[in-house]
Amino acid sequence: MSETPDTNQWKTLDTDLGRISHVEYATAYVSRPLVGMGIALIFIVLTGLAAGFFFDTSSSSIVVIAAAVFGAYMALNIGANDVANNMGPAVGANALSMGGAIIIAAICESAGALLAGGDVVSTISKDIIDPRSVAEAHIFIWAMMAALLSAALWVNLATRVGAPVSTTHSVVGGVMGAGIAAAGFAAVNWATMTMIAASWVISPVLGGAIAAAFLALIKSRIIYREDKIAAARRWVPILVGIMAGAFAAYLALKGLKRVINIDLPMALAIGVALGVASWLVTIPLIRRQSRGLENRNRSLKTLFGLPLILSAALLSFAHGANDVANAVGPLAAIVHASEAGGFAGQVSIPLWVMVIGALGISFGLFLFGPKLIRMVGSQITKLNPMRAYCVALSAAITVIVASWLGLPVSSTHIAVGGVFGVGFFREWYMERRLKKGLTGQGNLRRLPAEERARRKLVRRSHFLTIVAAWVITVPAAALMSAVIFYLLNMLAI
Repeated sequence: MSETPDTNQWKTLDTDLGRISHVEYATAYVSRPLVGMGIALIFIVLTGLAAGFFFDTSSSSIVVIAAAVFGAYMALNIGANDVANNMGPAVGANALSMGGAIIIAAICESAGALLAGGDVVSTISKDIIDPRSVAEAHIFIWAMMAALLSAALWVNLATRVGAPVSTTHSVVGGVMGAGIAAAGFAAVNWATMTMIAASWVISPVLGGAIAAAFLALIKSRIIYREDKIAAARRWVPILVGIMAGAFAAYLALKGLKRVINIDLPMALAIGVALGVASWLVTIPLIRRQSRGLENRNRSLKTLFGLPLILSAALLSFAHGANDVANAVGPLAAIVHASEAGGFAGQVSIPLWVMVIGALGISFGLFLFGPKLIRMVGSQITKLNPMRAYCVALSAAITVIVASWLGLPVSSTHIAVGGVFGVGFFREWYMERRLKKGLTGQGNLRRLPAEERARRKLVRRSHFLTIVAAWVITVPAAALMSAVIFYLLNMLAI
């Protein structure tokens, strides 16, 4: 059949329409990231406008508006980078969808920031720089502005390359670098910095050790028991009680103290009481949920699903309380210095400043968080609900202890340390069982040493990359902050 001119015309039209469709798909793919950037820019602009309503039109209000913009930018980056550590394990274990994780985290992060975010803010804003070394208010304001901007830029860069760096490291490094640029090394409170640096080393190790200990408990008491379901009925309520008790004590100490005065012994007593109550309530629930389940590990994953979701939500609350300081601590110090005309040792946190931090973290998570959530949840080591629960519970306990002490510890270090702790414990446990001939994996045991090293359960490339990013964060943020401080000071003259 010969082709007519009309047939050729229709073929040409189809080809052109196909090309247009490809262009449309390409345009949508390229423009998708720009939508998030546009929404983030709108939020930053609205934050600056809102800050202007709280101050008269003067030179000081301009400074506060600029600081509010930088604080909003920093909060967005915290949501994009840090929150992945809370929800990554639950998403990686398939206990939560990406959308569900983002919704839960946004609600809990905001609640934690607004209800219990005040204590650590004071550490960031007043303890790192010695007030006697930065006597002039405008010098202190430029130092805090430089710290905010440098930390935000560094976290933004790290998020772009997929590195879960510590926003706490970034802010503390920025404050330190700006303080040194403003008044020399004497401006930094080195005793506080030493204590903070020690907590950075201790927190990932402690998080990893606690996660490994819980995983060892689950393996010995549940997974490798002859009747797994009966063992789970006994131990899962206990683990839920531990989680509930820890967070109840934390909420009593930090949240309720704004209503009534609760000391540490009373908070611990409340935690013990609610932990026992949660244990008793969970027993019949787990018993009902376990009916008809087969005696295998897949059934155990079902029983750990809901406790994992609850632990991730509570961990997000603790993260909002702890890490909101990174966004609004320097901003609160700038607001106080602008209003009072000087630096004070005690800084009150305005509600609108806390709202900026809470909303910024939520927007950053929604717009830019999924990339690092996937990395933390699935690319370091393989997680299932039991392992992810150990990570979330260990991170929660470590963050709570640090927040009680008023230390601005890195939730990134704690959570990622927990992931590594679980992975390295699995490697050690597998090697131990291989040596005893208990796994039945004879083929793996006969492999050459090089091949067995390649099949490690923790990806060494991610481990080295993340540790390197942790090491470089403080000096990089400090150097950027010093440069920005000099530029701001030159523009102000």
